[in-house]
Amino acid sequence: MAERSTAAVDVADSSGDEPLTAKADQSTADGVAQNRERDTDSSESEETQGSGENENPGRTSPPELHSGHKLARRYRLEECVTRLDGFSSWRAVDEKLRRAVGVHLLPADHPRARSVLAAARSSALLGDPRFVQVLDAVEENDLVYVVHEWLPDATELTALLAAGPLEVHEAYQMVSQVSQAMAAAHREGLAHLKLTPGAVLRTSSGQWRIRGLAVNAALRGITSDTPQRTDTEAIGALLYATLTQRWPYEDDAYGLSGLPKGVGLIAPDQVRAGVHRGLSELAMRALVNDGATASRQEPPCTTPEELVKAIGEMPRIRPPEPAFTAPPEYQRTTYQQGNYGRPAPHPGVGQPMPAPLPPLQTRTGKALKWAVSALLIAALGLGSWQLADALMDHGKSDETDNTRTTDGNDKSGGNAKPVKPLTIQDAQEYYPDGKPQHAGDADLTYDKDSSTYWRTYSYRGGPKLAPFKQGVGIVYDLGSEQDVSAASIGLYYTGDHTTATLYAADSLSSSASLGSMTKIASGTTKTKDLKISAKKAVKTRYVLVWITAVPNASGDQFSGAGYKQAITDVKFTG
Repeated sequence: MAERSTAAVDVADSSGDEPLTAKADQSTADGVAQNRERDTDSSESEETQGSGENENPGRTSPPELHSGHKLARRYRLEECVTRLDGFSSWRAVDEKLRRAVGVHLLPADHPRARSVLAAARSSALLGDPRFVQVLDAVEENDLVYVVHEWLPDATELTALLAAGPLEVHEAYQMVSQVSQAMAAAHREGLAHLKLTPGAVLRTSSGQWRIRGLAVNAALRGITSDTPQRTDTEAIGALLYATLTQRWPYEDDAYGLSGLPKGVGLIAPDQVRAGVHRGLSELAMRALVNDGATASRQEPPCTTPEELVKAIGEMPRIRPPEPAFTAPPEYQRTTYQQGNYGRPAPHPGVGQPMPAPLPPLQTRTGKALKWAVSALLIAALGLGSWQLADALMDHGKSDETDNTRTTDGNDKSGGNAKPVKPLTIQDAQEYYPDGKPQHAGDADLTYDKDSSTYWRTYSYRGGPKLAPFKQGVGIVYDLGSEQDVSAASIGLYYTGDHTTATLYAADSLSSSASLGSMTKIASGTTKTKDLKISAKKAVKTRYVLVWITAVPNASGDQFSGAGYKQAITDVKFTG
């Protein structure tokens, strides 16, 4: 695919050049002693490695705006979060849609105003929900401003690392989702070049989002001759930080301590005990370090696509088992002890046990007992008569049946094979066109938690996905060859209709041809529960759930309104 070039972003892949780790001593970081300009947002205190700016942006004064100022009679500025290099960033309110937004502001005569507009418009065309979306890019009244999403429920990676290293599964999810997102961006000709802990956010649902694609670099005039390598090394630095709570360079940055002077880049599992060995080697492969890696056996990863492939070759890291909390000991209350409304007993004073109530010895009590006894006797008599009548009818039917002849081939007898639930061992997203949906979430479809799910993107046309996309799906590994006869698929959205087909696959490969697979059965539903049953069981180890039609759903926190679907729970039986 031909790459889009803008004034702010150069995405030519020349990964053979000198890696950024070799230039660590030349880089400066916003927020360290070398930067004397004001920066009020810790998330924007990011390294300017590979900066190619020659102009002096300090000569252009940022526009004098204040809280309450309104842009385009719509965006009301609330709080200035960054003021740096002649531009400012604000938290604002879109009064038309009544939602929070972020706004970057700079004068129209700023030397980087044109490149910022170009970068913002290119980023907006991507439309990938894994990135914080650019909503507007305008030049008006001697001002240039870029409006983007504001995620109030998201937490910066900077804040997460302040509490300590991430749990191994969280680090795995972060590097998987960020790598896949950046690989998709580079396929469309866009680079980030400022991928730091402040640019990576985790939402309340556990999804990772990236903000500032192309725009953050354009605001600071950063360019790179090897953009893919730059972003790959940045992902490696993020993974290194999540594993060790250290920044993989000598200078401190983003609230993290750097490595000791003169030691060089050492593997994360040598910095902190208990680091996952596979993730440690992955971080070193991404950081390149002049070709050296943790094991010095695996080749370095110089593009996000290579990093995605390396992650796919790793053994899958499972989420931790939920900790079981023992329930509190049972305590009897005063009400249960028959003391409700009475004063508490004095310590050391024994309380007499209340005498049990005498049985019903009155005339009314005796009459009630006789009535109950009579009802029981009548019920027993009626039941005995009905049982005898049923036995007599059954005897007659047996005599009639005994006159029939059988050939011994009656398949409706008790020889039917019982239904057996099949255990799913692994799963991977299937995307033969090379464009995954959310490949890192495939294991959420069989984790026995209906609140987690794998979801598709939102499409403009439907319910049938073609011609936008032939289909979306997940391949499941049953561990060994099994007889597969049915599937139960839990869905997130209802309406219109959802259509899915089961195929017997040869492997978990995401690029295998659909024509090489054996069709098992298809099903359609308008509800959240899709049942698919085959006329005849098919023996296979790998089963593909291939969705070709999805319902229309309204917008939510992940994507806008459109045709989309999500899988919450998948079960197979044989």
